Amino acid sequence: MASSETTPLGGDLPVATRFLFELDGVELGVFKEVTGLNVSVQLDHIAEGGQNGFVHKVPGRMSWPHLVFRRGVTDSDALFEWFSKSSGEGFAGNQNKLTKSTGAVTVVDALGNRLRAWEFIDVFPVRWQGPDFSVGRLDPLEEELEIAHHGFRAVTQTS
Repeated sequence: MASSETTPLGGDLPVATRFLFELDGVELGVFKEVTGLNVSVQLDHIAEGGQNGFVHKVPGRMSWPHLVFRRGVTDSDALFEWFSKSSGEGFAGNQNKLTKSTGAVTVVDALGNRLRAWEFIDVFPVRWQGPDFSVGRLDPLEEELEIAHHGFRAVTQTS
């Protein structure tokens, strides 16, 4: 019998085998690693006149780091095409207007079940990196995508 000390709240910890990235509801790719899912709140300190025992701390601006996605190289050009539309000639061709989208990252288990998702506001790509090539190494070929956003919200997955 499992004790409450060994069973986490909500049951067993889920195990993810891949992470799905969607852009405006369209699947752009599956990744093995996603980093940068966090938010920080800047603290503003207010020193009150006559109150020398402490300084008030109140929440200030929120900030979110960029998300970084990593995966093995695939034969799909979807990520690179999206990146091209957001920079260079693609950006200039859109009258220098950036088209921001809603992105989503969904945790997927070994059976293909969607476990949890996060939606990201106003996403756009800021960096893509292809694999390093060397015949002397047997490392898998990987690509990396970095995106900026203006915040996120958790999305409960329905079974």
